[in-house]
Amino acid sequence: MDKNTVIGLVIIGLILSVFTIFNQPSDEEIAELRKKELVDAKISKPITEKIESENTIAEQVDSISISTPVKAIEAELIRMENEKLIIDFTTKGGQVAAVRMKEFETYANYAKNDNKLTPLIFFKEGDATNGITLPMNGADLNTANELFQVKSKTDTKIVFELKRQGKEAIEFAYTLKPNEYDLDYDITVRGFGGKVTPKNVLFNWNASLRKTERLFSEQRRVSTVCFNYENEGFDWLNEMSDVEELAEDKIDWISFKQSYFSSFINPHNGFAKEGSVFEVNTYEEGEAKHATHLKDFSAIANLNLANVDNSTVHMSWFFGPNDFEVLTSYDDGYDDVLNYGWGLFRWINLYAVQPVFNVLKSTGMGMGIAILLLTLFIKFALMPIQWKMYTSSAKMRILRPEIDAINERFPDKADAMKKQMETMTLYRESGASPLAGCVPMLIQMPILLAVFRFFPSTFDLRQKSFLWAEDLSSYDSIASIPSIPFYGDHISLFTLLMAVTTLIYTHVNSGQMQQPSQPGMPNMKVIMYFFPIMMIFFFNNYASGLSYYYFISTLASILIMVLIKKFFVDEEKLKLKMANRKATAATNPKKGKTKSKFQERLEQMQKTQQEALKNKKKK
Repeated sequence: MDKNTVIGLVIIGLILSVFTIFNQPSDEEIAELRKKELVDAKISKPITEKIESENTIAEQVDSISISTPVKAIEAELIRMENEKLIIDFTTKGGQVAAVRMKEFETYANYAKNDNKLTPLIFFKEGDATNGITLPMNGADLNTANELFQVKSKTDTKIVFELKRQGKEAIEFAYTLKPNEYDLDYDITVRGFGGKVTPKNVLFNWNASLRKTERLFSEQRRVSTVCFNYENEGFDWLNEMSDVEELAEDKIDWISFKQSYFSSFINPHNGFAKEGSVFEVNTYEEGEAKHATHLKDFSAIANLNLANVDNSTVHMSWFFGPNDFEVLTSYDDGYDDVLNYGWGLFRWINLYAVQPVFNVLKSTGMGMGIAILLLTLFIKFALMPIQWKMYTSSAKMRILRPEIDAINERFPDKADAMKKQMETMTLYRESGASPLAGCVPMLIQMPILLAVFRFFPSTFDLRQKSFLWAEDLSSYDSIASIPSIPFYGDHISLFTLLMAVTTLIYTHVNSGQMQQPSQPGMPNMKVIMYFFPIMMIFFFNNYASGLSYYYFISTLASILIMVLIKKFFVDEEKLKLKMANRKATAATNPKKGKTKSKFQERLEQMQKTQQEALKNKKKK
């Protein structure tokens, strides 16, 4: 680099330095510049944040539209109630969603003893569905999956409507009657002509009924689907297993029945047979509903529509107790769901036990006292039969020494016919009969078995307390214990009292029991003493009202037997009378009692067998 270049660079640097010094801003200008920068920063920051926020929202919307469906319109619950029922309807399916009963409560709420009545839930939302199915265009239109609109509503009536293309429409109208367990239900179908065949329109009803009683196992055991055929009458599905059954006749009504409450659907013109199916399914242990619900009930019934252009089906729903008087008031066979036994046992309960019980109940007395008086009424009504049994037993006891003597005279099996003939002659001449004690027992037995079904099925005992039993429809418990197989986890005092009185009655009666005269025959004394022990295990989980009845009944039997022995039957006089009868028969056979046709046939058969044995020995 030469001298001139260096001088030029120095001059340029001086000039730039002088220019920079003279152009430097003053303090006032620097402050103004900083103020401007702050203002620009405040304006630009919100705009940036807004843009970033909008970008984030856009990303979220894109994400929702890609991965999440748009939320459907939610169904609406609408409540109606009268003095007895609270019913929730839902616009989804235009159906009954839940039913509560104001007058009753579950055992769990009853046991709280809080003087507060919590309405019993028969079923609630999610437990049941009802609607119709219309097969059309190769697919089924199931109203339970459709969203209905509320067409009209008052305090007692609500109408749901489902409008479809053109004139197609379905209406469900519900009318809640005041102070009744009834809900009128009308189904109207319009505008489906040419698209739906009327005979293919089906009514669908499904429900999972809930636990309401302490005896859950018993409540579940007796729960099933019942129905009444137009011609064949009342029928039901097997209560012990999963069952599906096709209808065999036109159907008057269908019921989902449990121990103390039932629901009925009753079409005014009946359901048609074609396509109608009943089904009940149980729960396996470990399933979600096993501890809370009874069973799954299902009924598909042909609506029997005349047409689908404009047709209405009128039906009535019943949600209420299995109370005999309530069910019989409908005069439509609803009381057939009461498990009073079959045939003769049911007739005894309906026409003998129930009327007496109704009279006692109408006085307003407690259920414990009513059972006591009913038991005494039955026992004293049967007193003549027990007197006949005791008299027969006394005669057999008087003849015991003579029968033993006959057995000693004919110890060989070859002489069995002679022994039998002499024994029958002794019976005939003395006026005794081994069957005389059995016939009265056979008369009493249907009554004992009928009552066995009456008390567990009687609604009036539900949640009625007596002495230490808090609920006569359930077991009474005086102590809780570790669970014992075949016995349970509690001690029922009424069951123990029943077993003890039965044991005493057996002991008092043991002197009248005959010992087996033939080898290999069972010893009745041993069997009768074993029976009370069996009762302790069998009745420990049964309704305390039933155990209480048998306790009082056996106690009354002991008292009646003592009264008969002391005031009605003098064994010494009876013994003398029998001796006189035998003497008369021996001295003048014509004045003796004539042989019955049965005895004549028996003797003839014995003679024939005896002759056959003699001929066999000769050969």
